[in-house]
Amino acid sequence: MDFGKILTRAWEIIWKFKVLWLFGILASCGQGGSGSSTSSGGGGGKTGFQFDAGSFNLPPEMQRYILRADRFFDSIEAWQIAALIGGFFLFSLIIGLIFNALSTIGRVGIIQGTVEAEGGVDRLSFGDLFTSGKPFFWRVFGLNLLIGIALLIAFLIIIIPAIGITALTLGIGLICLIPLICILIPLSWMVSVIIEQANIALVVEDLGMMPALQRGWAVFRENLGSMIIMGLILGVLSFVISLIFALPILLIIFPVVFGIAGGAITDAEAFVGGGFAVAALCFMAYLPFLIVLGGILRSYINTAWTLTYLELTTEAAPESDDASLLTETAEEI
Repeated sequence: MDFGKILTRAWEIIWKFKVLWLFGILASCGQGGSGSSTSSGGGGGKTGFQFDAGSFNLPPEMQRYILRADRFFDSIEAWQIAALIGGFFLFSLIIGLIFNALSTIGRVGIIQGTVEAEGGVDRLSFGDLFTSGKPFFWRVFGLNLLIGIALLIAFLIIIIPAIGITALTLGIGLICLIPLICILIPLSWMVSVIIEQANIALVVEDLGMMPALQRGWAVFRENLGSMIIMGLILGVLSFVISLIFALPILLIIFPVVFGIAGGAITDAEAFVGGGFAVAALCFMAYLPFLIVLGGILRSYINTAWTLTYLELTTEAAPESDDASLLTETAEEI
């Protein structure tokens, strides 16, 4: 497989058909995720949150902020914390489903657009790709939702015993889990590639969810070497470019640092608040550029994977046709 040709062709497609950038932005909505947990305790129905700001060598302004937070949390009832956590998880679930729906639209649009671009079309429009992708929406959405639930269950099965072992052995058991972590890293990469191929197979070959998953696994298994190389190329490329995109965010931290330093020297709240305000404004100004750049990167990665699938699944076709032609000729003779 010509990797350079695929990577070059992927760039040519997304540069010519810039509507794929928009689908890339949508596809990025379902990438990654985070979670948090909160615990509370104490008597009298309060949270019992206590923090001695004076025990740390912090600037006076930071100590005042921490003491205000201490008084705020101490005034909250336990049931309010529970309701807040429940509402947060419910809200996160709804937002997650919405983002996954948007991601599905973007993913299907990129695959459809890449296939049509390879078919020789001169123009792609958002409306046409959105309409042509409707028959695949629920299947792609359901496939990724089921896979996500299965991966979450597997993660909990692994992480809960790991936490228990670590707690019982006072952290010594964590050392024994290092080999397991080393195995999980390439395993998670392999699963992500198989899922990518399954999504492409579902759209390209109009398959059901389970047949698409089987097809994705078959393509991955039968072309393991090519998949590993392409995965490494796209993974390193995505990491480096994402790191470059993140550099301006690191620069945004400087106003916060200067504000805290100025507040510590002059004992003025204006410096701290001003530093955070400047950082927030800089981030909001950079956010639209970050979203667009991330969409372009996502459209390129998905286009490259789609081209990889198309090449790997059509390579064997000429060989099989030639073999059948030779068989028919031999029979006639």
